[in-house]
Formats: sequence, C-alpha cells, structure tokens
Amino acid sequence: MRIINVAEVTIAIKELFIKANYVLPDDVLQKIREFREKEDDKCAENMLALLEENAITACRDDIPICQDTGMAVVFARVGQELCFNGGLFTDAVNEGVRLAYREGFLRKSVVGDPLTRINTGDNTPAVIYTELIAGDRLELTALPKGFGSENMS
Repeated sequence: MRIINVAEVTIAIKELFIKANYVLPDDVLQKIREFREKEDDKCAENMLALLEENAITACRDDIPICQDTGMAVVFARVGQELCFNGGLFTDAVNEGVRLAYREGFLRKSVVGDPLTRINTGDNTPAVIYTELIAGDRLELTALPKGFGSENMS
C-alpha cells in the first residue's frame, strides 16, 4: 500500500492549474501554426496568427493565455493500492485550486449557488471526476473549462 499525504495533492493541483492557464501545449501550438500556413482565408489566417502570438506572449510574460480561466475540472485516476493521509482528497484538490487561482492571479468566476449567483471568491468547488485503477499510482489532469464552452455543453 502506497501512502500519499494530501498536501502533495494540493501542491500538484496548484501547479497543474497554473501551468494549464499559462502554457499552451506544444502540440496544440504546432497545430495552430500548421492550420495558419494552410489557411486560404486572410481573416482566418490573421486570427490563427493572433492565437499563436497570444500563446507565446502568455508563456513569455508569465500571464494567463485567456482571461476566461474557467471552472476547475480535475480528472483523478486513483490506484486501488493507494491511500491518502493528512485529510480528505477532495479538500486537498479544492485547496490546490484555491491556491492556483489566488497565486496565479486567475479570474475567480465560480458561484456557490446558481440561483443566488454569489461568487465563491476562490473558484471552488472544483468538479472532480474519479476513476479507480489497478496499482498504486495517482494521475491528475487539470482542465480549466472556460465558461463560454459551458454555455454550449
């Protein structure tokens, strides 16, 4: 049985959300470049060039790629031979989100109750999807889901 202190989960979640909001993955940036080079429409080509420039600027200047830093969604693959100590896994994830959005200067846009529309002020609670897997590994994926996409899903 492998034991992980939830403080490690908090740190990992914080780092994942800051990186996800600041750095566009290389494969995505490469696809933007490829599509821009193949694009026939000048307006679309210019838009793709702006997306590329924005991603490069965000990474270089250590700022978020987009002002819509979204709802924190976490995909957790948790090994059945893994045990957490020091607190609850969900609390650790939410603390990591709280720290990421505060320390990363990310916009906090989550409301606690959709009817009252009162902002939680720290972008929690996160949406956490958990899958049990064989072994003693923990795999965490952070997805800052922009609310423009939420309007369509």
